[in-house]
Amino acid sequence: MAAEDAAPVGRPVGLKANAIGFVDALVIGLNATSPAYSLAAVIGPIVALVGVYAPGVMVASFVPMLMIASAFYYLNKVDQDCGTTFSWVTRAMGPWAGWLGGWAITMTGVLVVGSLADVAVSFGLLAFGLDGWVDNTFARQSLTVLLILVMTAVCVIGTELSAKVQNVLILAQVACLLVFVGVALYAVYNGTSAYDSVEPALGWLNPFGAGGAALTGGLLLGVFIYWGWESAVNLTEEVEDSATAPGKAGLWSTVILLVTYVSVGFAVVAYAGPAFLAENAGEEEFVFAQLATDVLGGWDWILLLAVSTSAIASTQTTIIPASRTALSMARRRALPASYGHISPRFRTPDVSTWWVAGIAIGWYLVVSRISDNALFDSLTALSLLIAFYYALTGLACVVYYRRHLFASVHNLLFIGLGPLIGAGLLAWLLVRSVGDMSDPANSYSGTSWFGLGPPLVIGIGIALAGVVIMIAWRLRSPAFWRERPSVADPELVRSHGLHKES
Repeated sequence: MAAEDAAPVGRPVGLKANAIGFVDALVIGLNATSPAYSLAAVIGPIVALVGVYAPGVMVASFVPMLMIASAFYYLNKVDQDCGTTFSWVTRAMGPWAGWLGGWAITMTGVLVVGSLADVAVSFGLLAFGLDGWVDNTFARQSLTVLLILVMTAVCVIGTELSAKVQNVLILAQVACLLVFVGVALYAVYNGTSAYDSVEPALGWLNPFGAGGAALTGGLLLGVFIYWGWESAVNLTEEVEDSATAPGKAGLWSTVILLVTYVSVGFAVVAYAGPAFLAENAGEEEFVFAQLATDVLGGWDWILLLAVSTSAIASTQTTIIPASRTALSMARRRALPASYGHISPRFRTPDVSTWWVAGIAIGWYLVVSRISDNALFDSLTALSLLIAFYYALTGLACVVYYRRHLFASVHNLLFIGLGPLIGAGLLAWLLVRSVGDMSDPANSYSGTSWFGLGPPLVIGIGIALAGVVIMIAWRLRSPAFWRERPSVADPELVRSHGLHKES
């Protein structure tokens, strides 16, 4: 390691500052959402609910994400902490709320990493014609665990290596999706689609076209395909121009995702037609696998590879928020100090990263033993955690800046009303999700756990486990809980030009 990369002798080892730039952070934010896999997972069910208005629902789902991204941007300006939501909510609303926000972020990584790696392996094998390996549970799960370990090692070895890997994966993923969109639309206008295709229309962008009830169901699916963009902000301590670049990367990633999702949404609905997609809505990934063959013929491996690279990229980037949140919590003494260890050689949070990966592997193997449907149910439970910590972040932004909201119209809109409305929408979706998940018929398993749907039981179990661990750590190490909420420092606000009418 070069001398300039080493930590100063006698000083605590910190994360490596200026390790990556804005573009690298943007790419990591994009890959963390796993665009191709997200589309494969939700395009069918969304079309089943709203028909040709699926692109409009994707636009509507984008609105709360953009509002919460604004909250991330302005909170990062005053606090460049890799713990993001944990640190900001603690500042604004106190240690109890902050701890629960940090717990939610960490557990999302644990729940989803195994499933993402499993999808990456499965679609990768399909792309290379190894269908039999996909059906071999031992082989597929062994490769899944190996992939998680490799991606974890990449995270530990260094943020620069992570960024380089992500750059390659996003290029491959976007290129594959663009090829699919181009070929599908060409077939539509040429009349060579294998299905009852329909030509795209601007009216498809109307999210209210299918009615209010259908829009609500579509939003519950659509809003979470944007989840993950904040990984760029979790790298704030390692990004050049840390006060603004990570927040901008988060904002721009949501916009790029919007364009990608709407483009693919138009292509899929136009090529296959709403009837076919609605009939196969319960088979999620089948839609892309089937359409890959129909649209691309012998080149179907292109789209299969897109989903695989999407999931590989997200496997790695999903570890980042969880591990860095645990690091931040340990530094503030909200978790055992060992989770705050930083590798002297690589300047990354090695202990927390390996812990997240280890727990994620354990969760994946145990839940997979129950059934593949139970694994999907654990993913459904993610919606509760995501909506919770996103809404908490939006509310924290308003509370923290409360004395400066009326200093300008800009502040009122982008620091006050925007994050508050975003938090309100996500809170509403959270309540709706709880209602839907309480019915066992709405789960993948279709069975009842304690009279409730498995996803809701998993969500409640994770929440209760968090409360128990929080109380136990509060009794053992009360230092963190002595912190008191604060408001934005006027001098700091002034330095960012947010103190007067603009």
